[in-house]
Amino acid sequence: MCGIVGISGFTPVNQLIYDALTVLQHRGQDAAGIATIDAEGQFRLRKANGLVKEVFDTRHMLRLQGNIGIGHVRYPTAGSSNVSEAQPLYVNSPFGITLAHNGNLTNSAQLKKELIQIRRHINTHSDSELLLNVFASELDRFKDFRLTKNDIFSAIAQMHKRIRGAYACVAMIINHGMVAFRDPNGIRPLVIGKRVLACDKNEYMVASESIALDTLGFEFLRDVTPGEAVYVTEEGELFTQQCAENPEYHPCIFEYVYFARPDSFIDKISVYNARVRMGQKLGEKIARQWQHLKIDVVIPIPETSCDIALEIARILHLPYRQGFVKNRYVGRTFIMPGQQERRKSVRRKLNANKAEFRDKNVLLVDDSIVRGTTSEQIVAIARGAGAKQVYFASAAPEISFQNVYGIDMPSVNELVAHGRSVNEIQEYIGADALIFQNLEDLIAAVRVDNPEITEFDCAVFNGHYVTKDVDQNYLTHLNAIRSGQNPSTSSSSESEHLEIYNEK
Repeated sequence: MCGIVGISGFTPVNQLIYDALTVLQHRGQDAAGIATIDAEGQFRLRKANGLVKEVFDTRHMLRLQGNIGIGHVRYPTAGSSNVSEAQPLYVNSPFGITLAHNGNLTNSAQLKKELIQIRRHINTHSDSELLLNVFASELDRFKDFRLTKNDIFSAIAQMHKRIRGAYACVAMIINHGMVAFRDPNGIRPLVIGKRVLACDKNEYMVASESIALDTLGFEFLRDVTPGEAVYVTEEGELFTQQCAENPEYHPCIFEYVYFARPDSFIDKISVYNARVRMGQKLGEKIARQWQHLKIDVVIPIPETSCDIALEIARILHLPYRQGFVKNRYVGRTFIMPGQQERRKSVRRKLNANKAEFRDKNVLLVDDSIVRGTTSEQIVAIARGAGAKQVYFASAAPEISFQNVYGIDMPSVNELVAHGRSVNEIQEYIGADALIFQNLEDLIAAVRVDNPEITEFDCAVFNGHYVTKDVDQNYLTHLNAIRSGQNPSTSSSSESEHLEIYNEK
């Protein structure tokens, strides 16, 4: 999972993009990057491993000159961490294009063969670089020095026919402007906003979440729809067009469960309201089916599940307590590269307030259980703090299938729910009871704000992949890539990218 942002304006955008990336930091803590176009029509680029505040200092910000720019925060989708994987990515032909991508392509091997056949050089093993080169190759069909909006939209329409998977992208084309587009299933989020300057000129911004617009004072206009493209010229003209033949809304439901900030709106759905309703649904299930549990207190695993746990406590007429104190200077454990690193970080991240656990039967509430590593250690912390009984509730159903659209769930062997019953998962994490949300209730909780969405991407729960191109052969191939058996087609281990500068 990654976060992207792009701004096309009439004032310097370096600080704006930096600030936007800081509020999208939850979407990726492995690396960050910003690219701008300066007054001479040259790219300025800085990217490196680390948090946004670690990657950019004063000298970098001063060099990121220009009124148009894009930014990216990432975490690795194969459990590795390498500075060369940072985005934005760059190609010099045609025109000069730089691009940032959130998602994952499912036909990378096919695309690479096609690109090599038309003599486009592929410098990395990144699916994002493949996407960039497909875009470049489609633009290369137009021989005029100046592209029209129809040329750009035609290139994106052809891309949609060639590319499969999940992609929300923002790009810049030298001497033209900023382009953004979203895959025909709308799996990954993308929003657009504007602000009006005192001179009555409009500046436009696209981002992964609406919170980035709010923070920078941009008016939220709407979600970029599945298959739609956005083009903002250097002169500030905005053009949009639907570029897919049969677009459908299939947003990733895990955005609402875990990834997105609660103060964001995605596809007309309030993330906060969705999580509150998840708590209502789960609380009602516990009240119906688990009356025999002698629960004394409801305690969330901070902090995504706090709103969920509060609703559960209200419905069950039980006290809600903050039993865990979170060290806010440790990153999100789910998106940390490598299982061993995740294990080490849990103890550093959470500490129990023993007064809330001692001699009590506690109901711990989390947004989901993925690998089970974090849940197992949290249950152990609760017992170590003196809890008599430790019950565990998950606001999401069992995650039994791997994700192929850009979330770090690459192998079913890493998923605690794969091949295990609920009782076996309960035993694995050491809980005295384990309660999962029903998938139907999760979907119902999320879609209240936007009933026009009839199907979410719920592949991690039900194994139904909305792109309809994922079979066992592909999953076996993907697992081989992730385990290092076939790095030539990996979507995450990249070699060096061309950069204007990349000082340490």
